[in-house]
Amino acid sequence: MKQTFQRLATFVGSLVLVYLIVVVAILGYRKYQERIPGRVVLEVHLDTQMVEYVPDDPVARAMLRDRVVVRDVVDALDRASNDDRVVGLVAWIEAFPLSMAQAQEVRDAIERFRAKKKFAIAYSETFGEFGPANQAYYLATACDEIWLQPSGDLGLTGYMAEPMFLAGAFEKLGARFHGDQRYEYKNALNTYTEKKFTPAHRESLGKVVETWFNQLVRGIAQGRRLSEPDVRSLIDRGPFLGSEAVAAKLVDGVAYRDEVLAKVKQRAGESTPFLFLDKYLERAGRPHQEGKTIALIYGVGEVQRGENSYDPIFGDIRMGSDTVAAAFRAAVADKDVKAILFRVDSPGGSYVASDTIWREVVRARQAGKPVIVSMGFLAGSGGYFVAMPADKIVAQPGTVTASIGVLAGKLLTSGFWEKTGISWDELHFGQNATMWTGTHDYSPTEWARFQAALDRIYDDFTSKVADGRKMPKDEVLKIARGRIWSGEDAKALGLVDELGGFPKALELAKKAANIPESEEVKLKLFPERKPFLQRLLEKQPDSSERTAVQVLEALQPVLRQLRALTGANQGVLAMPDSATQP
Repeated sequence: MKQTFQRLATFVGSLVLVYLIVVVAILGYRKYQERIPGRVVLEVHLDTQMVEYVPDDPVARAMLRDRVVVRDVVDALDRASNDDRVVGLVAWIEAFPLSMAQAQEVRDAIERFRAKKKFAIAYSETFGEFGPANQAYYLATACDEIWLQPSGDLGLTGYMAEPMFLAGAFEKLGARFHGDQRYEYKNALNTYTEKKFTPAHRESLGKVVETWFNQLVRGIAQGRRLSEPDVRSLIDRGPFLGSEAVAAKLVDGVAYRDEVLAKVKQRAGESTPFLFLDKYLERAGRPHQEGKTIALIYGVGEVQRGENSYDPIFGDIRMGSDTVAAAFRAAVADKDVKAILFRVDSPGGSYVASDTIWREVVRARQAGKPVIVSMGFLAGSGGYFVAMPADKIVAQPGTVTASIGVLAGKLLTSGFWEKTGISWDELHFGQNATMWTGTHDYSPTEWARFQAALDRIYDDFTSKVADGRKMPKDEVLKIARGRIWSGEDAKALGLVDELGGFPKALELAKKAANIPESEEVKLKLFPERKPFLQRLLEKQPDSSERTAVQVLEALQPVLRQLRALTGANQGVLAMPDSATQP
């Protein structure tokens, strides 16, 4: 019996030993596979909508699993630019939703990459198939070469803005939106009250789109070594067939994917492998992981009271005042944090929530922690409100910013209910108890209170801009009035300090913290990501829920349009939703 037990123990021990050897071999092989070759070409697919960040939430991670994160691309290219193993980049670019500011952020990173004597080649099957691709092509012009599939086109046609107006639809439905704004340039209200542009709306939006167009022309001229007048003339001739784009020197040639890969191999060396940009970042590690600590806080999406959230129905990330304010308090309390980099990409929203975050930015500076704001595509109204007390504000030339103003109102629906045969009756106690109902218009007393609230918010907003930006109040009042500005124009007006993206903001954060420019720093995210075990224990989507995710993704554009009909996404500090990228 004893011998049998010994043999069994020996057998089990042998199995365990073999198992351990196999595991070690597999892990070793994986580690070998996951190394970065001594010479490599990176490749990145830029064909899906970019996001600023993915919330630490299981549903958001499932819904946004394929989205490209702006900072990931920038960090990977900046890491690779100083990595002697990386010799070049291939960017597969399609016509995809891309804001001007996002294009500029990535474009700048590619140019920094090329400045280190590394090549970058862009390839597209088509820059728009019977559709525009202005920003995608603008991004591609940062590369040494641009190649287009022979059957592809170049949808370079210039910009247009085509906002929707709902007043006529409301008339047919027996409804009317009654509200007011401060002041004539706060044009989000026009969506619900007008049938076409007002003069102020046309002026404000037209100036932003014109600025984007000028930036597009300058970028193409620089990237393709053409004169700006020639580029303007070419845009007026677009769109271009592939061969026409070659003749116009807008692309370097037409070729299929395999032919472009062969050209890259010829340039980099036949034995040089390719590596996806995200895999490179995963293996090489992010930059800014050692040294003195600078906090990174994201303020992304519509500003709301409460926690950060992700809406899977509409696909919206939302900035919660509780979450962002707590992140600032934690960064201030962390003795290692020398400065705070606050990344803002927001169309605005709740005045109260914006004010909560504004207060924590002020308190951080009072505690001796400099705050540098880096703006993404949008930093309007409430999005500008949370940024204005910072030490420095950095925006891309194409960032939509300011909209210093306020709007509010309600949809009056009595006529609609009469048409449906549905009736309402009411009783109330309190002279102004009917102020918020859609079945009654404002009484004179209610309207006076409504106007007083708008005046109070506008005065508070403009006063805080004057204080934060060190500008005379009279000057602020001239450039406020609810008007949006491009980052380029906002800098000229003193509403932002510098033009650029993450690197420029980090440079200013180091300077504000008295950290030498050449010294490396550690970027620490606040609020910190949940530990792996905690995330593992959270409910993750299974295959059936994955199907639901696909359904939600398909429905999101339709649902957003339906929401626009109600104005449900407009906070009092909301910027014009017509300022989306053309």
